[in-house]
Amino acid sequence: MREDNKIVFTGPVGAGKTTAISVLSDTPIISTDAQASDMTLNRKGHTTVAMDYGILKLDAQTKIHLYGTPGQERFDFMWDILTTGGLGLVLMLDNTRPNPKKDLHFFLHAFKDYIVNVPVVIGISKTDVQNRPGPADYANMLPEVTADLKMLNPIPPILKLMAVKRRTSKTWSWPCFIPLIRELETSYECRAGCNAY
Repeated sequence: MREDNKIVFTGPVGAGKTTAISVLSDTPIISTDAQASDMTLNRKGHTTVAMDYGILKLDAQTKIHLYGTPGQERFDFMWDILTTGGLGLVLMLDNTRPNPKKDLHFFLHAFKDYIVNVPVVIGISKTDVQNRPGPADYANMLPEVTADLKMLNPIPPILKLMAVKRRTSKTWSWPCFIPLIRELETSYECRAGCNAY
């Protein structure tokens, strides 16, 4: 793995992207939250309008830059900017939203050019409030949702996440990152080996 790596978090408003980055980051995060002024007010008072940013240090030399996208489609111009040079995508889905399958479809298709080359991990948030659909349900949705997509990992890991804001509790997110980091290492080593020939 390179010394500097970049992972992008995306998903609908309120899925927990800012919380995930703040819990994982070893440095104070940079956040561009602003007061919500549209239908977002129904879900939360503040929302990300440009990006969230933090750094996760794996060891003394290796760090992962964590970027969170705005969840609102009107800020989609930031999505291409933030994914440039990224090595993976964490798609966070809010299980309390009315149609998680629609969110899954929307975000995978919105990032279709990115996920051709990078692995995806799907994290399901707020399962303590709404337990269904569960990981198996999302896995069953994938063939239909991704039928017209080319993905580096067409069967991505799907994990329940319990987001907590306490910095001392990093453990909720590590299960999500273990498969992603393994896929990143394999993908990066393959690309480096292929480029060497």
